[in-house]
Amino acid sequence: MAGAPDSRIDDYIAALPVWQQEICRIVRRVVHEADPDVEETIKRTRQPYFVLHGNVCALLATRDHVNVFLYDGGLTPDPHGIITGGHGNATGRTIAVYEDRPVDEDALREIFRAVIADNRAGGWRSITKHADPSG
Repeated sequence: MAGAPDSRIDDYIAALPVWQQEICRIVRRVVHEADPDVEETIKRTRQPYFVLHGNVCALLATRDHVNVFLYDGGLTPDPHGIITGGHGNATGRTIAVYEDRPVDEDALREIFRAVIADNRAGGWRSITKHADPSG
């Protein structure tokens, strides 16, 4: 991690069951591997967010899985089929990760890199606005 880890995210992860801690630590590591300039923060009172020129992703542990929210406007390709929800959502989609199911780190890193590239290009809202001839 290039930037200092946010201790509030450490606290969020530490309060979870061990299997969810592992998933969150993997996602956290992979998003920083995708781009070392990614910063950590807390939004919505306690939810971990990873940002670089806009939101990249957020974590939310639920009773039986961990949601990785992608802020991509539905633009990011998913050739490995790891996105599980939010298809057709105008803001973002979700990857639900369940206990005893491995995280496809390579596919996740690829998605994070695509979201970050879009953020650096002005963000998905700007990209979709410029792609729409009615503008």
